[in-house]
Amino acid sequence: MTVKPSAVPNHKRKTLLPYLLILPTFVFVALFTAWPTLLAIYESFFRQRLNIARFREPTFIGLQNYATLFTDDRFHQVVNNTLIYALGTVPVSIVLGFLFALLVNRSLKGIGWARLAFFHPALLPMVSAATVWKFFFTPDYGLFNSTIRFLGYHGAENWTGNPSLALLAIMLVAMWKNSGYYMLFYLAGLQNLPTDVYEAAALDGANGWQTLWRITFPLLRRTTVFISTIAFIDAFRTVDHIFVLTSGGPSRASTVLLYYLWQLRFENQDIGLSAALTVLFVAVLLVFTITNFIVSERAEEN
Repeated sequence: MTVKPSAVPNHKRKTLLPYLLILPTFVFVALFTAWPTLLAIYESFFRQRLNIARFREPTFIGLQNYATLFTDDRFHQVVNNTLIYALGTVPVSIVLGFLFALLVNRSLKGIGWARLAFFHPALLPMVSAATVWKFFFTPDYGLFNSTIRFLGYHGAENWTGNPSLALLAIMLVAMWKNSGYYMLFYLAGLQNLPTDVYEAAALDGANGWQTLWRITFPLLRRTTVFISTIAFIDAFRTVDHIFVLTSGGPSRASTVLLYYLWQLRFENQDIGLSAALTVLFVAVLLVFTITNFIVSERAEEN
């Protein structure tokens, strides 16, 4: 039995095809994710300050950069701000996104306009959203203070200049912008749920709350895990509105980790310390993502 000459090349092409398909993604991840991460780990063991002549050349100092971060009061304040920001914006944004999805998951006339209204903030760049909200927060003629004066209270709050309100101000912008984005995922999940389960629940006499708690929530568990993961990561990486509204102030009251990283790298030009903070930053997000999926998988098995 003879083998056709073209049979071997076809077999080889079929074997190489999967590797060729993943090659662009592999190259992209290697160049823009793996290599920068490895480089940051390497640089975190060196002291290098580009704006100080005697520290421009890298000097190996081991774990000194990490020790400097963990003993720095400014770093402690930034971590505290970041936790407050993440724990404040992520749950509220997810709950609002779910409620918005429930509201617009109906076959009503004009419901498309309602969906567009809820989703529209997600289409705006964060800089544009912050510019809109800057008008709201303006002390003299801003919408918030004008409303307060209309209600009879004559004190004017400096929303972005008050250390007690600056972090809250940037959290409001993030919640306003992200809720509609998360709504889109929940809406897609709601529209793909099996209708026969709800029909059986209605025949069994389940009320709206029981249906929501015992059927809708469990069926949307994977959607919630996905949304909570991207929401947590987004809470750590979004800083555009901080540049526009507060510049991290006053007195670092609204400085979060990524903004502090930018200050270390581009304002202080501290290569080693910024690299150490980058490594910690990546490690926190990686641990959270893995833990979130493991907990979700175990819940699915149970």
